Amino acid sequence: MTREASIRPRRSVLYMPGSNARALEKARALDVDALILDLEDAVAPDAKDIARDQVRAAVAAGGYGSRELVIRVNGPATPWGAADLDMAIAARPDAILLPKVSSPADLERVAHKLNAARVPARTALWAMMETPLAMLNAAAIAASAANPETRLACFVMGTNDLAKETRAALVPGRAPMRPWLMTCVAAARAYGIDIVDGVYNTLDDEAGFAAECQEGVEMGMDGKTLIHPRQVAPCNAAFSPADKDIAWARRIIAEFEKPENASKGAIQVEGRMVERLHAQMGARLVAIADAIAARSR
Repeated sequence: MTREASIRPRRSVLYMPGSNARALEKARALDVDALILDLEDAVAPDAKDIARDQVRAAVAAGGYGSRELVIRVNGPATPWGAADLDMAIAARPDAILLPKVSSPADLERVAHKLNAARVPARTALWAMMETPLAMLNAAAIAASAANPETRLACFVMGTNDLAKETRAALVPGRAPMRPWLMTCVAAARAYGIDIVDGVYNTLDDEAGFAAECQEGVEMGMDGKTLIHPRQVAPCNAAFSPADKDIAWARRIIAEFEKPENASKGAIQVEGRMVERLHAQMGARLVAIADAIAARSR
């Protein structure tokens, strides 16, 4: 089995409680790149079965357009994990998000079940990076993506659980978290997968949320997980390529495509020296911008 490489925007990734039928319906109209239909942290124990049924029905009904649909299941050691995974495999969403991933084996066990059920390769696996072991094993976990049968496409930073498990403080600027965040960014980039930042917990702190989005952009994150629809618009704005950057990328690409520059590793564009790697970086930026524009239509 092989998975087709694709570039799609993951600027805004919104958690939606699977137990809230109204929220699942409202999500069909939100200007969000991806929806995590949550069966885990956002759902109380006595609502787990209802949530599973409602998420199954929501995915089957469709109507979410180009929004990426991701089902977050409960862990295999919980009373609900096995039933959640069976449902998610049958539902065939865009991705299944696995909590508490701490080693490649956690992914491989689920990937084996997906492949045995002949689920099409378009259903990927996403990994919650939220344990101390995940931080220590980030490179090995990301390396699973080298095997297409493992289906790994994205890291999701679980900063709240990581703070709980490590006793590190969640403070403005996230200095205690930055080494782990950047370790996961490096691992994701080394093996060609996406990575989205953790949630911001304070809904009424717009300045703080904007600052943390900017931190994520500067770290190299692809987007951010969100806890409320009001966070979507500022998050999309923060993680969208700027018009001037898109124009500059197109200019560099065009210059390197000229016959006289075909064999050159570096050229001068508008008085600035640029290397071919800048054209490669620009090509991805343009692809993301085009994908955002296509999703918006």
